[in-house]
Amino acid sequence: MSLLLAFDDELTLARPLAAALGWPLAVVERHVFPDGESRLRLPAALPPRVALLRGLQRPNERLAELMLVAGGARELGAAELTLVAPYLGYMRQDIAFTPGEVVSQRHLGRALAAWFDAVITVDPHLHRVASMAEVVPGRRGVALGAAPLLGRLAAERVPGALLVGPDAESEQWVTVAAEAAGLEHAVCLKQRHGDRDVAVALPAADVAGRAVVLLDDVASTGRTLQAATRGLLERGAASVDVAVTHALFVGDALAELRTAGVRHVWSSDCIAHESNAVSVVPLLAAALRDGAGWGQAG
Repeated sequence: MSLLLAFDDELTLARPLAAALGWPLAVVERHVFPDGESRLRLPAALPPRVALLRGLQRPNERLAELMLVAGGARELGAAELTLVAPYLGYMRQDIAFTPGEVVSQRHLGRALAAWFDAVITVDPHLHRVASMAEVVPGRRGVALGAAPLLGRLAAERVPGALLVGPDAESEQWVTVAAEAAGLEHAVCLKQRHGDRDVAVALPAADVAGRAVVLLDDVASTGRTLQAATRGLLERGAASVDVAVTHALFVGDALAELRTAGVRHVWSSDCIAHESNAVSVVPLLAAALRDGAGWGQAG
């Protein structure tokens, strides 16, 4: 028997995922004390196979509870425990860019490998690391791709659109999306001067009179997408829409995108957001049902 376990703030995704799998769904009960500590309660007995749904956006808030639930699930009967984290935080820092910097991806991965038998995620930010198996050493790491879903959505909503990646790191996603949708694509170059100070060099492709869809794995502050949008419109693009896997949209990022001239914003439901337009439930369900998320790495 298998069970899907989820935190109470992720039921929007958990309910359809449990339904797609045909598994029972149980909810982690939480009480937060005035000092910020959490009291967590799981079902009194768990089946041998448990998948825990927990996105790691705002990871500083969530990692302590994740560790505690993983340990508690083991004590209550979960022999095989899989983390389903549609968004996996702390993936950008995969090397030390300056002496003394902590390589967060490496250490988060080691922690997850200690707590779980497998980790399933969607479009993780892997740039200098080849696979999720490297992130969670000795465990099975599964990276699913929402880029084809977004590419096909773009082709449906904006036939003949030019897909553009806002920076070199986005090339891996925009290429796959373009191939899935039968669309042309190009990639910008980015120079980041700070968290909210970004310069973007546009691709050589002729965008005059064309509908453009900017596609990326994640939108956080949205500054890169804003800079690309302004440049594309100045170059004569007929319209600019945005499609992203992970809709973080910190602060006023979404409003600022619209101010920059973005017409529509679409995202997957990896993170619940008003822009959600495609669902990753079939991807997650297939990975769990087919056994991709269980057991040791090969």
